[in-house]
Amino acid sequence: MQSYWRLHKYPILFAVACILFYWSFAYNLVRTDFVKLTLLFGALFYLTSKIIQFEKWNFKLLIATGIIFRLVFLIAVPNLSQDFYRFIWDGELIKSGINPYLYTPDQIMEQGTISFPGMNELYAGMTDLNARHFSNYPPVNQILFALAALLGGGSVMGSMVILRLMIILADIGALYFGRKLLQNLNRANHLAFWYFLNPLVIIELTGNLHFEGVMLFFFIWAIYLLSKNKWLWASPVYAISIMIKLIPLLFLPILIKYLGLKKSAIFYTLVFSGCVILLLPFYSSVFIDNYSETVGLWFSNFEFNASIYNVVKKIAVTYFEAKPWELIDTYGSLLKIAVLVIILLLAFLRKNQKLDNTLSTMVIALAMYYFLSSTVHPWYVVFLLGFAIFTDYRFPLVWSCTIILSYYAYSNPDFKENLWLLAIEYIVVIGYFIYEMIRSSQKKLYFFKK
Repeated sequence: MQSYWRLHKYPILFAVACILFYWSFAYNLVRTDFVKLTLLFGALFYLTSKIIQFEKWNFKLLIATGIIFRLVFLIAVPNLSQDFYRFIWDGELIKSGINPYLYTPDQIMEQGTISFPGMNELYAGMTDLNARHFSNYPPVNQILFALAALLGGGSVMGSMVILRLMIILADIGALYFGRKLLQNLNRANHLAFWYFLNPLVIIELTGNLHFEGVMLFFFIWAIYLLSKNKWLWASPVYAISIMIKLIPLLFLPILIKYLGLKKSAIFYTLVFSGCVILLLPFYSSVFIDNYSETVGLWFSNFEFNASIYNVVKKIAVTYFEAKPWELIDTYGSLLKIAVLVIILLLAFLRKNQKLDNTLSTMVIALAMYYFLSSTVHPWYVVFLLGFAIFTDYRFPLVWSCTIILSYYAYSNPDFKENLWLLAIEYIVVIGYFIYEMIRSSQKKLYFFKK
């Protein structure tokens, strides 16, 4: 025991310090205190990098540390996001036999004909934005919300703990399949811990109850099955990933060269069939309209932590007297087209016949979408980080550190963003992205000459 302590005392002390910082983050942090938030996050990021640096081959210590960090948040009420109130609300509706896609919370409260445990607490806790819009969470997400409501026994805290345990289990699953996939790609499997121990991942998923990690678990599982040439088994798993969050839909064209035309056609058919089957329990005549309307808002109404959009907006408003509410609607329409064109170009112009190249193309595609998007919440970057570890790209790791600057908006009552802080965030990230793209091109050119 003494010899173990002598060998590992610094990482253990760093881990203890992280536990104390996570405890402060979970139970003593108000999101308006931006200075404390950034200091805690910065300290956690530094200490975590040191733990991985010292113990990268000590799997047992690293996984135990990651689980303990997450368990610190077990009974903490999320302090950086109120979305979990809507998660539990939707789950309680399903438990009561009501389709969550058919009514907004405002409509249900106005009608006064539906009642379930914790109803008033959930409605009071969610944002006005959530209350006045239809649910935009895909079917598998809704099933998990319902399971949490069922196992939570009508208690908001109970449901919250169940959601947290689901997310922790998903992260462990992502680590399990991630290490296997890294081995298949001939990469060091300790790289998976840059996801598993990342403070952004722990805070935004376990802490704030976002489900990007659950989507990532099924996505990595599906990619692992593809790497083993078990593409038929991969199709239902990929469909589940899509039905938790829609982002994996973007990558389907990129898989064409890797799978080949015949396999791609069958794979796509099975994936879309799986999505339809998962969707059927919630389908109704107005479902498509309600869901499309809510999803469309992300392209045409919301803006947070944008990069290129903020530059476009500043130029358009300053020099062309554009109206911001009209600009974002036009920009959102153009964004859909631009993203589709970029993905198709990446799918057909890049050499995606090998899985490592395919994954690199996916990283570039999602990064371009986020750079162009008008809304990039911090937890969005978790998914990008989660599969970038299978490639040579490390700019998502840099972004997982700098994106905390976007939370400055929450230190103001009117949620006003500081464009200088966003400029720092994106100059660092996009600058590193460009550097890695150039370095990657030079490597390929050197290999070709050689």
